[in-house]
Amino acid sequence: RLWVKKLSDFLMLIIAFPLLALAILYITYRIKKEEPGSSILFKQERLGQNGKVFVCYKFRTMFEESDEILKEYLKKNPNEVEFYNLYHKYQNDPRITKIGKILRKTSLDELPQIFNVLKNDMSFIGPRPYMLNEKEKIRKDADTIHTVKPGITGLWQVSGRSKVDFYSRVELDVWYIKNWNLWMDLVI
Repeated sequence: RLWVKKLSDFLMLIIAFPLLALAILYITYRIKKEEPGSSILFKQERLGQNGKVFVCYKFRTMFEESDEILKEYLKKNPNEVEFYNLYHKYQNDPRITKIGKILRKTSLDELPQIFNVLKNDMSFIGPRPYMLNEKEKIRKDADTIHTVKPGITGLWQVSGRSKVDFYSRVELDVWYIKNWNLWMDLVI
């Protein structure tokens, strides 16, 4: 099954890369135009197959000084902390740029992860790439989740996305792994 998955990723890469390259170039231009001199990519360490740590790429969707912006916002909006603890996202994140809002809403911020697929760190479809500090929260399911490569998209993203709480995401990822087949990937 892992060999079939690897082959399907390779074929999708050959088909998708030329089309996605144009979108990546356009988005790069828009980010640079909105914030000249700032970085285009956001890089973050994530947990991959067999618990291996890798650098996951995304388009930068936040202002460069985002930590300070968030600190001030949370002082004025403490209810956001509770929302974050449940969903691992903020309802009204003040750190997001204008182009970043569009990229996040359409999930285009994740396009650079095609380079993670190229580097063999990720798959096109699979469980989400968990952050290092989430390892404890996925507890007993970590062994199952880390048997496969994380995906650019996956079952939880098409099953409600931001409306799905963290533990339900983990359950969806485990279900996907245990029931994986090529047809399921095509449907996702």
